[in-house]
Amino acid sequence: MRIQAKYERSLQVLLILKEGGIERTKSGIMLGLGETEEELFEAMDDLRAAKVDILTLGQYLQPTRKHLAVAKYVTPEDFARYKQVALDKGFRYVESGPMVRSSYHAEKQVFDL
Repeated sequence: MRIQAKYERSLQVLLILKEGGIERTKSGIMLGLGETEEELFEAMDDLRAAKVDILTLGQYLQPTRKHLAVAKYVTPEDFARYKQVALDKGFRYVESGPMVRSSYHAEKQVFDL
């Protein structure tokens, strides 16, 4: 989505932070841009390989007509299932839902772990 973002570099930065002593690392994925479940689960595996602890999953919403259109609206049931998959993969904390953003319930991500 962002021209300057590089997937592998982002994963490397997360791993370097974790191995450098950062107690909790976090990442988020916006859904509804045409990704497959296989791609989502692979991204989760990549994040776990980078030792990410916290994952947020939210619905992409087109901010303006100049931005990419929503390819799919993910159902609440799918968000619940994706949360369980992420927990089963070893994430310590997962927020998953259509209105979830990176800071969603941030206080729980800090104090409940």
